[in-house]
Amino acid sequence: MKEVCTLLLLAVSLLIGAQTTPGKHSIKLSTINTKQADFGVNFMGDDKVIFASPNDKVTIVRRVWRENGQPYLDLYVGDIDSLGNVINKRKLGGEVNKRLHEASVAFTNDLNTVYFSANNYNEKEKSIRGKEGFDYIQLYKARVNDTGEWSDIEKLPFNSDDFNTGLPSLSSDGKKLYFASDRPGGLGKTDLYVVDVTANGYSEPKNLGPRINTEEREMFPFIADDNILYFSSNGHPGYGNLDVFASKIFDNTVSEALNLEQPINSPKDDFAYILKNEEKKGFFSSNRGNGKGDDDIYSFLEDDELFIDCLQEVKGVVRDKDTKELIPGAIVQVLDADGNQLQITAAKEDDASFSFLIPCNTDITLVGTNDGYLKEERSLKTLNDLDTDPIVEDLEMTPDFKMVGDELLININVIYFDFDKSNIRPDAAAELDKVVEVMKKYPELDIFATSHTDERGGSRYNMRLSDRRAKSTVDYILSKGIDAERIKSEGKGETEPAVDCKGKTCTEEEHQLNRRTNFKVVEQIRIRREK
Repeated sequence: MKEVCTLLLLAVSLLIGAQTTPGKHSIKLSTINTKQADFGVNFMGDDKVIFASPNDKVTIVRRVWRENGQPYLDLYVGDIDSLGNVINKRKLGGEVNKRLHEASVAFTNDLNTVYFSANNYNEKEKSIRGKEGFDYIQLYKARVNDTGEWSDIEKLPFNSDDFNTGLPSLSSDGKKLYFASDRPGGLGKTDLYVVDVTANGYSEPKNLGPRINTEEREMFPFIADDNILYFSSNGHPGYGNLDVFASKIFDNTVSEALNLEQPINSPKDDFAYILKNEEKKGFFSSNRGNGKGDDDIYSFLEDDELFIDCLQEVKGVVRDKDTKELIPGAIVQVLDADGNQLQITAAKEDDASFSFLIPCNTDITLVGTNDGYLKEERSLKTLNDLDTDPIVEDLEMTPDFKMVGDELLININVIYFDFDKSNIRPDAAAELDKVVEVMKKYPELDIFATSHTDERGGSRYNMRLSDRRAKSTVDYILSKGIDAERIKSEGKGETEPAVDCKGKTCTEEEHQLNRRTNFKVVEQIRIRREK
């Protein structure tokens, strides 16, 4: 891959815990190839691509110890037809194609901004050479107008005249820019880096670390919509020369590099892999022997999707909320964001513990159930990282009933109401759902609901208000399928305050404690709790 490495990363030379399953591909040589180097396809919206191809004149590119007959490269645009072929090849318009090399492009989603690689030059298109005497590759940014032409071209601030920086790729949200560079301080000859793209510019370049970068060359990053980074390397074990690898990018970690295997990879140089996830199709470049020229562009269909798995342990114990006693045998489920059961287990008999392996970056709900206890739910989200400590989430379960004086009550939080209101608040609905749960669990159970007001307002008005609160409470329970014969209610007005405010000034919090509904068990049944 002589021209690629010459252009994009080495101007001094012409040569340069997770489970994973590589995808399978069907490849096809593109008809747009020439006898020289054609490579580096990138998507330009949904129906166009942009790529590097020889310019109209063959220019001898001179380097320290070798000449080649390769022309300088320009950027070309092609349309994607219904079969995935690139047709209607034409040179990109505007100011971008200069006298020297241009290649490797990344667009923002709105196509209004583009990043690209090119030789280091000044405003007069004259080469700028570093201290070693070479015009190193730089990263540029340009504005794209309504007709597709590029203008307002500027160099990015983390370039240097003394090393190469190029091969851009943008994350789907446009907030991270990946690139390759041989800047000082790297792990190998060329490494992959990332910067944050912010309203104020760019963060400092961050090396992607030893799971991606080696002592050799890592190049041609492409970050897909699912945050899998595809890149080429001759440092990871492979088929020889540059191979295409994949690694999942998490919040703070990355997975081990996975070789995409044949037919994407070969004993030659294979690079510049890009993919549209939803359509499972894309392009890559290679100088393998069955091509048309030097580096050639190939299209592919992904027959079997790449799989890079990330799991995090979620564990805990189940115990009684009041006594802290362990509850072995309690059933613990894992539900997804839509309420579908993903996993289920019983708390261990010896220590009431449970453990699950959950996909990273996943919203779940832990649900604990056991005879004699209310259902306990805990929502959480696993981390988006490998090698993380387990998430510890104990389930403390509340008994179905509690004794208050000589009354047996359903063991829920008190149902509260807003001032001068009788509607059911969201927090009250969650508690009423527990009442429904208990009544369905014990079909022989009847309950009596008493509703109350605070001591502000007239006593007659407060009695009517408490009746409305009792009715709305009962109506909610009946709407969940409970027989009306099993629940009775009464409004108590201000006659039985939880906090006596007569003759003193109460706080709003104290008034709130008086605006409530309680649920008493009136059919005395034998409540069994298995421990």
